[in-house]
Amino acid sequence: MKKLQDILIHNSVISSDNHPFIIAEMSGNHNQSLEIALEIVESAAKAGAHGLKIQTYTPDTMTLDISEGEFFIGDPQSLWQGTSLYKLYQQAYTPWEWHQPIFERCKELGIIGFSTPFDVTAVDFLESLNVPCYKIASFENTDLPLIRKVASTGKPLIISTGMATIAELDETVRTSREAGCEDLILLKCTSTYPATPENTNILTIPHLRDLFDVQVGLSDHTMGIGVAVASVALGATVIEKHFTLTRADGGVDSAFSMEPEEMRQLVIESKRAWQALGKISYGATEAEKKSLIFRRSLYISKDMKAGDVFTEENLRSVRPGLGLPTKYYNIFLGKKIIRNAKAGQPMTWDLI
Repeated sequence: MKKLQDILIHNSVISSDNHPFIIAEMSGNHNQSLEIALEIVESAAKAGAHGLKIQTYTPDTMTLDISEGEFFIGDPQSLWQGTSLYKLYQQAYTPWEWHQPIFERCKELGIIGFSTPFDVTAVDFLESLNVPCYKIASFENTDLPLIRKVASTGKPLIISTGMATIAELDETVRTSREAGCEDLILLKCTSTYPATPENTNILTIPHLRDLFDVQVGLSDHTMGIGVAVASVALGATVIEKHFTLTRADGGVDSAFSMEPEEMRQLVIESKRAWQALGKISYGATEAEKKSLIFRRSLYISKDMKAGDVFTEENLRSVRPGLGLPTKYYNIFLGKKIIRNAKAGQPMTWDLI
């Protein structure tokens, strides 16, 4: 597998040579409280997340203030059924004046704070705050003018691939590259909330990697950590999960968000999964060599005198492994021992 270029985001290296970079996505889980937003930052940092992401938009930059037709969410299976898009974004957006204190708290706690912009004014605003990287959401991954604007900053760009065809992703990647983005990460994403494991298709991750020659990861909307940990075995170097203090608090994304203890487990287990990848290896590793003694081997199991015949009663396959390998067992049966031997003596060739 080809070694891809490492990507540096502030002081974190995104690479197959490093543990996965874990992003806690706050989204609207602050429930319009800056105090809760800052608590989420602190909790994410304490859980070991490496990045904390918010979203930068206003209701007016997202949609029109219309409460009927396609602007109204009527799907009974939607988490947001019964409200208009405009009101949903009113409830979910992060006030722009909160961005600086959120990012400052991230910096204090050693976690990388950044955001998803949803229009060019958001990019200009985030540039004024000197964010270290950008994220493009699945629903905006075909918005080429926005991608061109973000890519022109020259900062690392993370793009969720939800719903995009290969042709659309090709356009997105080409646009990013042509506009100046050298550090690009694609995240496999299923744009349902929550997503089911059966609909996640993480086998796409290595295909994305090879197809576009980029670092890859997972933006995961499934419950629990199983899917995210499995993605590491397929080459994911970045994992993003929505994050909340507690799902019981409610909020636009809380139902499919991860709680602090789950985030802590994700950080631990994704690192273990990465450590376990290692390399293609057969035979005893250095750590295993001391365990070779516990293999079975051939031992004399009853006292024998010179001239006695080896039988199933006096020659056995047992632990430890200091005798001859058990594959020679049938060769010795029926042969005579040439000198006295005691029970517990390992079998050697010079006994016949």
